[in-house]
Amino acid sequence: MKTKIKLLFLLFPLLSIFILSCGEEDYSLGDLKAPSELVLTTTIAGQNTANPNGDGSGDVTITAVSKDVLAYKIDFGNTPSPNYVPLVNGTVTKKYTSLGTNTYKITVIAYGSGGTSTIATKNITVKSDFKPVDEIVTNLTNNGSKTWIVDKSVPGHFGVGPWDNREPVWWQAGVNEKVNCCPCFYTTTFNFTKSGNNYTLQVTNPDGAFTKTGSLTKLPGIPASGDEGCYPYGGATNAFAFIPSSGENPGSTNTIIKLGGNNIYIGYGSCLDEYEILSLNATSMKIRVQGTETGNAWYMTLIPKS
Repeated sequence: MKTKIKLLFLLFPLLSIFILSCGEEDYSLGDLKAPSELVLTTTIAGQNTANPNGDGSGDVTITAVSKDVLAYKIDFGNTPSPNYVPLVNGTVTKKYTSLGTNTYKITVIAYGSGGTSTIATKNITVKSDFKPVDEIVTNLTNNGSKTWIVDKSVPGHFGVGPWDNREPVWWQAGVNEKVNCCPCFYTTTFNFTKSGNNYTLQVTNPDGAFTKTGSLTKLPGIPASGDEGCYPYGGATNAFAFIPSSGENPGSTNTIIKLGGNNIYIGYGSCLDEYEILSLNATSMKIRVQGTETGNAWYMTLIPKS
């Protein structure tokens, strides 16, 4: 019996070594090699000696080429803070929509193995001219002055949905949905005026502004916290301009109303100031504005005030 126990004690360490040696695998991260020879090139549409900043379309083709690269990300330099997005296949055509001649700093990050990266930057100066079609100006302003209100009489006059869907498929307000909780949504008026080549928007708020609070709105004087609703607001007048959409969107006019200050809004006091006109005729206007979360949008339908 003692002999058998001694043999077991002798065999156990050997068996453990065998099991451990069989279970071990060699792992290797390989060479952590950052992308090299990163070259960032830009081609501004219509750029020539007579038009050094392009033809006014605002279109710029951006290409990144590098060795040992796995993926790219790019910041187009057109927002106050960096916003890096994937640069698929190392090339993209970007439409810069800020009117006039503006300089942008493009930044590309090339990623290699093990999270290594290489950065390249380039400043470009781009000209963007945009004139909306006459029909849009006429329908919106009556070539002088025209007042609009949110159309509470139809389903879906207010809703939320994905930005790339162009419909409020996630939620749609019913007829008179906000009458009891937020009457200001329907009593606020939006007067669009054309004077020569200048445009202004006057917002009149007899019952306050329909908005959220804190960082979810840009309107001055709104409380720092609270639910969505009507908040005391005296209204305001400021300039606006027409700019093109950043890309061709089927089912849209591809025209954006760009507000000139943080004291005016259309329909809903959001934190952004670009309202895309999806459709517009003499009796109805459908618009959308980027929501508080990336990728979603608020949709609204307005009609002329009778």
